[in-house]
Amino acid sequence: MKLSTREDIDAPIDHVFARVSDFAGFERAALRRGAEVTRADRLTKPAPGMVWKIAFDWRHKRRQMVAELVDFIPPNRQRFDIDSRAIQATLSVDLIPMSPRRTRVAVELEFRPKTLTARLVVQSLRMTRARQTARFRQNVAAFAQEIEASQPTNRTGPQAQPRPGTF
Repeated sequence: MKLSTREDIDAPIDHVFARVSDFAGFERAALRRGAEVTRADRLTKPAPGMVWKIAFDWRHKRRQMVAELVDFIPPNRQRFDIDSRAIQATLSVDLIPMSPRRTRVAVELEFRPKTLTARLVVQSLRMTRARQTARFRQNVAAFAQEIEASQPTNRTGPQAQPRPGTF
């Protein structure tokens, strides 16, 4: 099953790429939601070969997966391979500069079941594809708004001038 969406963000591509490659921030967010996240590599800078071991509860059962960064081309592309006992997935994030201050983000998540039980779960998700796609798009749009809000404000123009008597 494949879910995909794209969002236009009012921010330069370098700022957007910095936010989508803030792996430490994503690790902290997952920890806040109750997941266990452990780095399984020794790389100090983002590069292909980064690996995370992730464990979380879903449907009253502990799930474990391994995510590996397999493609990292600043500032345009990231791709992750995600593997668990039941499902194999690929997450791609592509950035396209629309103008110097506007960036299009294309996100695609494709997952393939590896077991019969996983096939049944994926089949049930396919039956609610419209709802799953809407939720996926909503999450990507919320992250895009977060990126827009986090960019440094442009301090040029009349309001950037100090008032008389201030420094």
